Amino acid sequence: MKTRQVLVGVTGFVVVAGLATAAWFSRDQLSRWLTARAPAAKADERPAPVAEAKVLKLSPQARKNLGLVAKAAKPQTYWRTIQVPGAIIDRPGRSDRGVTAPAVGAVVQVHAFPGDTVGPGDRLFTLRLFSEYLQNTQSELFKATRETELLKEQRVLLAKAAKSGAVAETKVIELDNQLRRQSAAIQAYRQDLLTRGLKAEQIDEVTEGNFISTIEVVAPPPVTDSKRESGIQQTASQLIDNHVEGLTYEVQDLKVDLGQQVQAGQLLSVLSNHHSLYLEGHAFKQEAPFLEKAAQNAWPVQVEFAEDDHKHWPALDQSFQIRHLANSIDPASRTFDFFVPLTNQSRGYEKDGQTFVVWRFRPGQRVRLHVPVEELKDVLVLPSAAIVREGPEAYVFRQNGDLFNRITVHVLHEDRLNVVVENDGSITPGLYLAQNAAAALNRVLKAQAASGVRADVHVHADGTVHEAH
Repeated sequence: MKTRQVLVGVTGFVVVAGLATAAWFSRDQLSRWLTARAPAAKADERPAPVAEAKVLKLSPQARKNLGLVAKAAKPQTYWRTIQVPGAIIDRPGRSDRGVTAPAVGAVVQVHAFPGDTVGPGDRLFTLRLFSEYLQNTQSELFKATRETELLKEQRVLLAKAAKSGAVAETKVIELDNQLRRQSAAIQAYRQDLLTRGLKAEQIDEVTEGNFISTIEVVAPPPVTDSKRESGIQQTASQLIDNHVEGLTYEVQDLKVDLGQQVQAGQLLSVLSNHHSLYLEGHAFKQEAPFLEKAAQNAWPVQVEFAEDDHKHWPALDQSFQIRHLANSIDPASRTFDFFVPLTNQSRGYEKDGQTFVVWRFRPGQRVRLHVPVEELKDVLVLPSAAIVREGPEAYVFRQNGDLFNRITVHVLHEDRLNVVVENDGSITPGLYLAQNAAAALNRVLKAQAASGVRADVHVHADGTVHEAH
């Protein structure tokens, strides 16, 4: 009996082990069989389509994190523009003034150095004269002056003799003619010395026999301009409330050294006054018709100044218009230039008894010019960050409390700063539109739609569901 029980246990173990071994080697076939036996309905199931979301909800904290700004939509007129790069340059004939030597001499003293501020008539250099011509002119002036005095004395004597009949009247007439010739010569000599840089007081000393051996070279007077395009005041420079009033020169460069001998007409220094400048635009030939039309119609040009510290300067209250277009093309860049006048701003400060000038705009500073080419009327103008694109579609977001509705719009024009939207009725004037973060709002809208929670519905206490109003 005991042997029979053992035999049954061994047989059971062998059967179980055989079944396990068979199952291990046929596991792949068994898996395919079980899969095939799965309900067919499961394989045919499809995920339910998700309705396109058009409304998203943002908390007040989220709006603050995005720095969201909303403004009422308002139809307006917009000028389509082309953007042209440019730079600020000196205005030829106005910004820089060269100072030349009036005669041959040597530089014995320099009174103004680079960076110094001078006004018209201020001393720049002292020259020791080596000019033989200037010495001869002084000598001739002195001789003519003495000759005139002698002729005047003779005339007095001959006039008395002519009255008594001792001398003919023709002698007196001859003396009068000589006096007129001497007067003309004296006037010519004095004018020559004035153009050489001598002052009227110095010329008076020459007539007394005190010849001038040194001469002062001074800053030139302002250029008379009947049109007053430059707007430079023809008065002495003064520092009033940190603003330099009147014409002021800044010594930009020295062209000679102390002790150097110079020739008549040689450049001694360069003075600059950056009050009147040019905005020089660089455009391509195909843009010439737009620029020509803007210049003819005097359309205002919008200017972006690179590296401009506008917070510490007064508002720039001036209109920019194209003055003229260049008629030549640069062979290297294949562009032609056009020019827009710019009136600069300045302020000054005093240090060590001298006044120094600081200009707001400097030659070489880069600018971007927006030249108007077309007028678009009755359109909606938004910042470029207020619109988001998905393929051919363009969207803006209307704010209604915590909710933001996505609205499809038609874009007429877009540049780096603004987007022009057609006023076709899709946006009612007066509605508040988000002015920035449109891309971020679109991402939030997609995230809320993917979560399955609609932001445009709410549930009442009685269990009814309604869309957001």
